[in-house]
Amino acid sequence: MNASELRDKTPDQLRDELVNLKKEAFNLRFQQAGGTMENTARMREVRRDVARVKTVLNQKAASAAQEG
Repeated sequence: MNASELRDKTPDQLRDELVNLKKEAFNLRFQQAGGTMENTARMREVRRDVARVKTVLNQKAASAAQEG
């Protein structure tokens, strides 16, 4: 997922995406603790995707506040 894809989404869609990513991160942490994790790089990807979604949400909120 890249930032340009995220910028095309509405804030509600971004919040839903953020919830899904946080759930995935939670599940990955449990897999890591249980020793059943297959793709360790996925944790890093999910953390960075969460940061991207939060950044785009903040940018949209700032632009909305600036306009009105």
